[in-house]
Amino acid sequence: MSEKAVPPAVNPAITGKDVLITGGGGSIGSELARQVYRFAPRSLTLLDINENSLYLLTQCLSRKGGTPVMPQVISIRDRKALFRLFAQLHPQTVLHAAAHKHVPLMEQNPDQAVKNNIFGTINLFDAAQAYQAEKVLLISTDKAVRPSSVMGATKRICEQLCLDREGPVFTAVRFGNVMNSAGSVLPLFRQQLREEKKILLTDRRMTRYFLSIPQAAELVLHAAAKNRPGKIYMLDMGQPVSIGQLAMQVIKEEGFAPNEVEIVETGIRPGEKLEELLFSSDERFVPTDIAGLLAADACPEYTVLEKERLLKQLKNAADNGDAPAIRSLLGLQEDNG
Repeated sequence: MSEKAVPPAVNPAITGKDVLITGGGGSIGSELARQVYRFAPRSLTLLDINENSLYLLTQCLSRKGGTPVMPQVISIRDRKALFRLFAQLHPQTVLHAAAHKHVPLMEQNPDQAVKNNIFGTINLFDAAQAYQAEKVLLISTDKAVRPSSVMGATKRICEQLCLDREGPVFTAVRFGNVMNSAGSVLPLFRQQLREEKKILLTDRRMTRYFLSIPQAAELVLHAAAKNRPGKIYMLDMGQPVSIGQLAMQVIKEEGFAPNEVEIVETGIRPGEKLEELLFSSDERFVPTDIAGLLAADACPEYTVLEKERLLKQLKNAADNGDAPAIRSLLGLQEDNG
């Protein structure tokens, strides 16, 4: 980004509010938690099914004193548990980072992607609506644009779920790959170099947009401060970087000469694209008053009845583990093309 966004001293969506972060133990969720904490919320609830990361993060934040931090080992699939949590705590601001994000794994397990990403999100949105949360912000991805993968297609539907809702302000933030996050290529490349002195990559020509974890979390919180429903916010990701260039950069940073390291291309995996897009042809993103943050009106792709019919069919296909039906309903080709 051309200019680093500087967080204000007070964030109206966070300061003095009861805040809930789903996926709170993950790469993005934990950084969101650390930055949310600095804005002095009244309380901070962290929800995740990974109890170890949740415990460590809670211990780290609790040592700072002040805002009470409440870890909750709950899956967003557990609708009843979510409703009990909202009935007890009445969170005002909900940052929804929980999702299955690994593209190749979700190609192999499309029923789990649908159950977690789509219907887990519905559970959360319904609970937020029922217990009158003020704001719900979905963490989305550039893979939701013209999706070629199950993960991207489920996130596209999650963006659509932000529409046609009453009560809370439902919005989404879309961005690309986050450097050094769990599953990122950077730590994988470093591990391969140290253990085998070679790098395995899918295709040198593949390009991706990258943003650091703190930058991503910082701009997500700026988007949360906005009060306009039906918007999709996008982080300015700069120019895409080729995976081949990234590999060469890691080789240099690790102190190797290029001729010392073998680079092996393994081929594009199911669901992956050579290039990602940040927006579709019918979306017009414009700058906001925050450097690095763009906004566009979300484009409805279904009527309310069409959306209800699609969700019913997806639930039935996921419950039956019917992968071909899921791919068809998501608009994906059976050959993963």
